Amino acid sequence: MSITSKEMAKIACKALDDKKASDIRIIDISGISVLADYFIIADGASQHQIEAMRDAVDEELFKAGVQVKQVEGNRNSSWVLMDYGDIIVHVFSKEDRLFYDLERIWGDGKFIDAADLEA
Repeated sequence: MSITSKEMAKIACKALDDKKASDIRIIDISGISVLADYFIIADGASQHQIEAMRDAVDEELFKAGVQVKQVEGNRNSSWVLMDYGDIIVHVFSKEDRLFYDLERIWGDGKFIDAADLEA
């Protein structure tokens, strides 16, 4: 079964939302980078929530037939990066998200709403 990057992003966003992730942002970087099609960025209020968000994304994408290629950060990290090839999911603590400010760094990308993934 083949799944598009848009479908992968939709699954990841729903998994994050189900775990009450804060400020989920989707950046379409397909036109400016070969790294991936989408960056998905979210933050959690606690270490336990960050772990739950990471596990939920991984579980839901695995169910869809997508396996993570690489994970940076461990269960004690305040920033976890999950690389699924066509999408890269960043889960931060609020403080680290403000510090690294990926939205500014990747500001040339197209910011899209989760509803746009439905179309």
